[in-house]
Amino acid sequence: MYKLLSWVAPVMWMATIFYLSHQPSTTSSELSSGISEVIMHTIETIAPDQDFNVGAFHHYVRKNAHFFAYLLLGILVLNALRSSNIAGYRRAASVALLICVLYAISDEVHQLFIAGRSGEVRDVLIDSAGASIGLGIWMVIGRIVKRKKR
Repeated sequence: MYKLLSWVAPVMWMATIFYLSHQPSTTSSELSSGISEVIMHTIETIAPDQDFNVGAFHHYVRKNAHFFAYLLLGILVLNALRSSNIAGYRRAASVALLICVLYAISDEVHQLFIAGRSGEVRDVLIDSAGASIGLGIWMVIGRIVKRKKR
């Protein structure tokens, strides 16, 4: 049962990424603007003297969304591969990274066909960096857990 769930999680996360990428630019911008406003309001409450460049902050939030979405995807894919007994951490991590990078490329190509959206190599690089960090986090935690079991 765990093996099945470990594969359902990354597939569902990929579906979520696809759904968000399939939104027209206006809908996507409204979503990220709402998130930006909540974050800015929170920061203004904590540090009222801060001065914000709203446009730059909104861009930063959008790019971080790419990073963190693929960080989580990397963790989920590596977990699924390891639960399926793909030999060795390095091989599983390499396969997981390949899956994440290919999905990031396909996601950007998909966006070329959505109104007001574009596919950007920069986003693939951000996505790949997020996946790489996610894989690293999974591997570090895995090693810590393995050492504690000994």
